[in-house]
Amino acid sequence: MKRIILFLLLAPMMVLFSVSTAQDRKVIDKIIEIGTTDNQSMDHLDILCNRFGGRLVGSDAYENAAEWCASKFREWGMQVEMDEVGEVPVGFNRGPWFGRMLGEKGMVLHFATPSHTAGTKGVQRGHVLIEPKTRAEFERMKGKLNGAWVLISGMNTGWPVDYSERGDSVRTSVIEDNREIAEKNREIRIANREKPEDEQEELIPMKEEPALFYKAMVEAGILGIIQASPVPIRALYDRKNINSGTLTFDNLPKVPDIKLDEHQYKIIEQMVKERRYFQLEFDIRNHWKPGPVKYHNVIGIIPGTRYPDEYVIMGGHLDAYDVGTGGVDDGSGMTPAMEAARLIMKAGGKPKRTILVCMWAAEEFGLLGSSHWVEENTDKLDRVSNMFNRDGGPTVANSISVTEAMRDDFEKICRPLNDINPDFPFEIRDYTARKRPEKPWGTDSGPFAVAGVPTLSFGTADPKGYDFSYREIWHTERDLYNKSIPEYQEHTAVVTAIVVYGVANLDHLLSREGYFIEE
Repeated sequence: MKRIILFLLLAPMMVLFSVSTAQDRKVIDKIIEIGTTDNQSMDHLDILCNRFGGRLVGSDAYENAAEWCASKFREWGMQVEMDEVGEVPVGFNRGPWFGRMLGEKGMVLHFATPSHTAGTKGVQRGHVLIEPKTRAEFERMKGKLNGAWVLISGMNTGWPVDYSERGDSVRTSVIEDNREIAEKNREIRIANREKPEDEQEELIPMKEEPALFYKAMVEAGILGIIQASPVPIRALYDRKNINSGTLTFDNLPKVPDIKLDEHQYKIIEQMVKERRYFQLEFDIRNHWKPGPVKYHNVIGIIPGTRYPDEYVIMGGHLDAYDVGTGGVDDGSGMTPAMEAARLIMKAGGKPKRTILVCMWAAEEFGLLGSSHWVEENTDKLDRVSNMFNRDGGPTVANSISVTEAMRDDFEKICRPLNDINPDFPFEIRDYTARKRPEKPWGTDSGPFAVAGVPTLSFGTADPKGYDFSYREIWHTERDLYNKSIPEYQEHTAVVTAIVVYGVANLDHLLSREGYFIEE
């Protein structure tokens, strides 16, 4: 009799479970159908890269991309939150840039400029000099600096020359050291006159600091400075002057800071040393907008039907350095998340807990968007089942590492993944517990990990051998749309949709047991 009563009590629950499971499978099947016949991951990426371009925070491209993402989320039936993160003191918009060497045999120049640095005043043409290393050298050539392009020392690392007060202080110190070295070298030369050649003392090398007489050269009328750069050319932004507040619309840099292909730089430098006459011509369209310019995280929301105050987060960062178009960093991360959201909505998915699709702002400026969300939503962090972040390139999602406590859940969630494409088998691996980090690592999952939120992410691979190299494009001119790999992007979007939807549909939050090492 007790068994009959228990069966009668459990029967409705069993029916509900069966119906729920059937509905989930129907949604999953629909996600796979749409994702394999009408996948729009590369369409999203095309618009972000080739209609808007490099999405630097504070630029028109970033604002346009943010509004477009929000409009797509609304179009798909999602709620949208424009989460204000902060502001930059002045906006920057990059236009085209061109350069060439005139005279001798001539050549088209391969170069870039960091963001928040000056452009030319139209097409500017001038002779070339090597920068002075001492005050005496500066005085000797200051008349000739007017209208010149100046080759400076050092190798480009992506950052512009620091013209802040700190930068001036460093240069002043080096100038004084070089004055003393020049005096000692004068004494050595005098002493060497009286010595045999095999006994002569070597001169002391001057200290190197790029653009030692930067402000004095600008005042003397130089057209710009040119520094050698490895290829592909990396171009970042003026971090020191933005962060310190030095950069304002009334205090902008006055001359271009050009990072030139190191092979061309060596040719030009040798020609200058030989005192051969030639000119360089540049047209650099770097433009500004008065600030402050506010920027936002774009958050698409699929509300939970049973546990609306519990969350699964997926996304990537919307901003990108504008010397490229952000096709990989992080267009290859955010567009599969966008497409995953579209697939879930198109398939009629109604998750039990809320899915947040986050296009993070200002990751390249120091994880500002994700850090802001964590700081403003501390009450939600214990109720985030997982934060899925993609920011490592366009290789295909083919695995996930989970704790023992999570394994049963992921065995069920990931079961359909091996029915999608036999070329991309999916594996569930064992996760090794680690200490909870004290500081964020270098992508948007970092602030969440510091706060104790699980940040399981997909393992990826290049099984078809497209020879993708993240270091080749990272923060360089080659970070373009055509560096992404369509079939990998599309498959990753389907995998993301199924896994995120599955985690959102569990009857419980993912267990955190064994995720962090207990102190």
